[in-house]
Amino acid sequence: MTEVIPTAQQTERSHDPALTRVAYFSMEIALDPEIPTYSGGLGVLAGDMLRSAADLEIPMLGVTLVHHKGYFCQKIDAQGNQIEEPEPWHPEQRLEAVEPRASVLIEGRQVVLRAWRYWIHGTSGYAVPVYLLDSCFDENTAWDRSLTNNLYGGDSHYRLCQEVILGLGGARVLHQLGYRKVTAYHMNEGHAALLAVGLLDQDLDESGLSNVTDRDIEKVRRRCVFTTHTPVPAGQDQFPGDLVREVLGEEYSHVLEVTSCCPGQVLNMTFLALRFSHYINGVAMHHGEVSRGMFPQYPIRAITNGVHAITWTAPAFQGLFDRHIPEWRYDNLYLRYAIGIQLEEIRNAHLAAKRRLLEEVSTRCGVQLDETVLTIGFARRAATYKRADLLFSDPDRLRYIAQRVGPLQILYAGKAHPRDEGGKALIRRIFQAAASLNSDTIRIIYVENYEVALARLITSGVDLWLNTPQRPQEASGTSGMKAALNGVPSLSVLDGWWIEGCLEGITGWAIGQGEDIPRDTAEEATSLYHKLESVILPMYYGRPLAYAEVMRSAISVNGSFFNTNRMLDQYVNNAYFPRESASLQT
Repeated sequence: MTEVIPTAQQTERSHDPALTRVAYFSMEIALDPEIPTYSGGLGVLAGDMLRSAADLEIPMLGVTLVHHKGYFCQKIDAQGNQIEEPEPWHPEQRLEAVEPRASVLIEGRQVVLRAWRYWIHGTSGYAVPVYLLDSCFDENTAWDRSLTNNLYGGDSHYRLCQEVILGLGGARVLHQLGYRKVTAYHMNEGHAALLAVGLLDQDLDESGLSNVTDRDIEKVRRRCVFTTHTPVPAGQDQFPGDLVREVLGEEYSHVLEVTSCCPGQVLNMTFLALRFSHYINGVAMHHGEVSRGMFPQYPIRAITNGVHAITWTAPAFQGLFDRHIPEWRYDNLYLRYAIGIQLEEIRNAHLAAKRRLLEEVSTRCGVQLDETVLTIGFARRAATYKRADLLFSDPDRLRYIAQRVGPLQILYAGKAHPRDEGGKALIRRIFQAAASLNSDTIRIIYVENYEVALARLITSGVDLWLNTPQRPQEASGTSGMKAALNGVPSLSVLDGWWIEGCLEGITGWAIGQGEDIPRDTAEEATSLYHKLESVILPMYYGRPLAYAEVMRSAISVNGSFFNTNRMLDQYVNNAYFPRESASLQT
């Protein structure tokens, strides 16, 4: 995609702090493949949302940490053992340093912070700034300098200190930079929840946090929005009370206790964000239902996630859409009209994307795959609940299917968190399956160091997107949305976004469906094999135009809806400026 450089007039219009109305806080934001400030779906979603803000000219900014050492660079040995290497980068080479500085109190010490600025330019040239907070200054202690080094590194102590910088520090840096007219503060997951306390501190100023009232809390609530991505209690950030008092001090700890954010003497960041937000949402309709069950005392809505259409559409499909429906770049709903594109054109665009992917696999892995063979993609964070090995539940059945109906190529990619031994074991099991199954009819490749550039190629170049989460642990998922933009249908468990996106045999296929949703792993594996053997492979090899119809429908039905332009429009109308939107409609 060619970046649009803003004119001086557009830059002035879009960069004025006095006009900025929305501040979006996220522990990770994927800005650029060369800036490793993200680990996976949460950060990619944040980056896509801000790109849509630039496209739609929403007066918005982003706040995150600079993460000098990135997440990590993944190497995998021949046995499937993941090896993590640092991924340092140099902000001064890619970002703009901004002044003034601010400070935040951590363990009784004043920790000096500043921000680096990155500009996201939209289709019209309108620009949205992202501020990356940095504590690496000589006046700070070695420990404090390290706090903006590693994304999700260290222990609970390190994590809490990082969340102090993001929430409390972020509020102070924005204040120093002159952002005084922000009316909506959006906390993307609980990592940013201390922002609410930072806003409370600013509001009370000289009266002090010890005098907080319900009216003060309500004033903060009216400005805060919280998106939860966690469908299970174990996913919530929680910190013991003693650690909270040590890091935050008595005054902040007292406020957290009196506002009921520390049940059982444990600070629960999800409770904190829930308590201080007027609008709370899950990231898919089903996830909203699950979240209401987890937190029945809060009115939790749902805004289903999306992806940034231009970013995730392969060049071949961008050219195809530009010829037939050029309005798609400004209004993603126009992708609905992809239903009128000739099937051969869909097939040709996909073949171009597939060839680009297979060339990259050859370069990275030294393996030449066959462009005529059905290629399945499974690329996402290597976590046990995502069950990347479900496909290998019955190796003999998979061999039989490939031999009897048609050959398979399966591409895997994804990082396990350095401390997630279960995720690392999952990668090893895939390597073991590959060693056992690789043959003339089945090829299994694990591509190491999954990141945005590789994700663009895989999601657009495979023929079928596989997703097998353990229900209901997939809050939303977005990789299948990226695939759909490129005419790649999904074969997925009915969880997260796929409950909304699956039209059986039209946009893809469900692993189990309706009242017959499988209740255990064996049933799900049986359903998966049945769809491959009886439906998908026969269609792909025997009725290619019918398969192309499914590809085209995936674009028209799912690509036109599951995008961040639609998603952000819902946030604007329902969460950020609901009263303004209502008045405009009446």
